[in-house]
Amino acid sequence: MRHRRWIAWLAGAVVLLAAMGCSQEQPDELDLEAKASFDYLWEQTNREEGSEGYGLTRDRYPGNPKIASTAATGFALTAIPIGVENGWISREEGYDRADRTLDTLLRMEHEHGFFYHFVNIDTGKREWNSEISSIDTGLLMNGVLTAGQYFGGDVQKKSEQLYERVEWPWFVDKGKNQFYMAYSPEKGFQGHWDFYAEQLSLYVLAAGSPTHPIDVYDGFTRHKASYKHSEPFIHSWFGSLFTYQFSHAWVDFRGLVDRDGVDWFNNSVVASQANRQFAIDLSEKFKGVGEQSWGFTASDSPAGYNGLLGSPPSGYDNAAHQADGTVPPAGALGSVVFTPEESIAALKYFLTVPNLSGEYGLKDAFNLNAGWVGPDYIGIDKGITLLMAANYRDETVWSIFMKVPYVKRGLEALQFRNK
Repeated sequence: MRHRRWIAWLAGAVVLLAAMGCSQEQPDELDLEAKASFDYLWEQTNREEGSEGYGLTRDRYPGNPKIASTAATGFALTAIPIGVENGWISREEGYDRADRTLDTLLRMEHEHGFFYHFVNIDTGKREWNSEISSIDTGLLMNGVLTAGQYFGGDVQKKSEQLYERVEWPWFVDKGKNQFYMAYSPEKGFQGHWDFYAEQLSLYVLAAGSPTHPIDVYDGFTRHKASYKHSEPFIHSWFGSLFTYQFSHAWVDFRGLVDRDGVDWFNNSVVASQANRQFAIDLSEKFKGVGEQSWGFTASDSPAGYNGLLGSPPSGYDNAAHQADGTVPPAGALGSVVFTPEESIAALKYFLTVPNLSGEYGLKDAFNLNAGWVGPDYIGIDKGITLLMAANYRDETVWSIFMKVPYVKRGLEALQFRNK
């Protein structure tokens, strides 16, 4: 049934694109993967009437059926306008889902506006003794503000209520001028955002707050290095590709530089190219890795979930990343706005890998060296795939998020400017 829906949607999309005279036609393969990723975020979300967890999105499927992820829920809220714009759902369906999801978030337990990383999908209560997470709250707020800006009305009012109650300074180590990573009632604050990673949008959100603003943008280390013949770029500790992607799914950094002259969009272009070159260099060591099979990023692996998968440069000595031959499709696809030709070539290869495609498109990861294909789909990986495909095609998320007044205020407060 879903395959027939894809075909019907594609036929309509081709007619629409032709009528609009669009110069950038999205390849059919990317259309299909985007629709499959949307289906995950729409269908693997609690849709039970009257449920305390209505609107919460599963961390993964089919594994851990009772665990929802706040970050995945942020991606799912962002997916709703994409679904409406593409005709996959009606505006009324989208508004209702967003509106009731925000009702759930307003009821859920929180600390100073920050949410737990993992919660029960039926109750919204903390699971796994998980942490209150600054980054997962940030990703959730990105989705909250996207839905509010797109739909207006009560959805916008509730999105503003959720965002304005976040007490950003509470999550900051004032002595170090850095966000903490986590807080738990049992252990207090833990970890620091002391190095560049996926947290860029946190600084924009915090600086733009009308109720609890703070500027800690200068608090993290910007360590530059290169890989092979790449230009030097500011890299993350493990070199995982998602760290160069997540904030860019919402914040359109194209044509902008910060107060130090850093071009974060170009930084992610170079990082993506370096990741692919690393895959090419590993092609003789690992089966199924190479110029069309790249994108090392946090994902499932034969040994379980591994957040250390990445590529050089990493750490201070290129020893922090891990590579075991596992390739997550979301790595290359999440970089489609940075490396469109290389990412689409990778997608075409991924579609040839036996058993990698399923109910919601490409599964989370594979490792041909180990004869392994992961059984699960992961919400944030389907999320980054969809959002970046939508931005590549018609700038859907960027065009909405960059209109949010808080975002404009945040970028201005951080002194971002046009190049």
